[in-house]
Amino acid sequence: MIRVLVVDDEPPARAKLRTLLSREPDVELVATAADGEEAVAAIRREEPDVVLLDVQMPRLDGFGVVATVGVEAMPLVVFVTAYDEHALRAFEVNAVDYLLKPFAAPRLTAALDRVRRRLEALRAGRRSDQVASELRRLLETAGAGATAARRPPLRRLRVEAAPQREVLLPVDDIVLLRARRNYVDVVTRDGRYRLRGTLTSFEERLDDDFARINRSEIVRLDAVRELQPWFHGDYLVLLPSGETLRWSRRYRCNMPGGRP
Repeated sequence: MIRVLVVDDEPPARAKLRTLLSREPDVELVATAADGEEAVAAIRREEPDVVLLDVQMPRLDGFGVVATVGVEAMPLVVFVTAYDEHALRAFEVNAVDYLLKPFAAPRLTAALDRVRRRLEALRAGRRSDQVASELRRLLETAGAGATAARRPPLRRLRVEAAPQREVLLPVDDIVLLRARRNYVDVVTRDGRYRLRGTLTSFEERLDDDFARINRSEIVRLDAVRELQPWFHGDYLVLLPSGETLRWSRRYRCNMPGGRP
């Protein structure tokens, strides 16, 4: 029996993997995790044979999970990604396999076949140090700690438009992102959406069209109608909706040139 942990921050992706894995007679789904920190805890608690590990996640990404658990303690890993860049990086360092979203059932079956062969070799006592060696090479290639800077910029966000209905929201439509505890409110010219995650996780993947203006808000620069000097080096940011935000001097000075 192959004991599997599924890690993905998107509920539909976890549900899809749960369904597909249920069709494999020799597979047991021992747990699921919605972010990297949950994944670390589940790996240590469940000790699975293999982790289907999403690369792009808030709080702690897939490479961060490997670094936190430690290559010696990691089970086999099949990376799950929406970006070829990450998939190819994982494959080039001879990870067990990768799944490129969106994937179909035969692709998961093929990945599991590779897992079966690898587990058979490990259980027979052959190449017992290979997993740690490959993961160590992966972290070296990925830059372990610099992976966020290497991520491709966001182009679309998957958001809930209504119960049981999700849409892909173009990033170009976004005016403002605002932190709300464990969620982020996404404001467009036409509506508002809420996503689970942190503001920092989005900031790392937005391009130079956006700027973080204070601890809890990121604004699209070409959506700003007016800037007004305020006290102590701060600025007021006026949006087309009439909403006024505060651009903190601390965050303004972190921009290239130290000026808005």
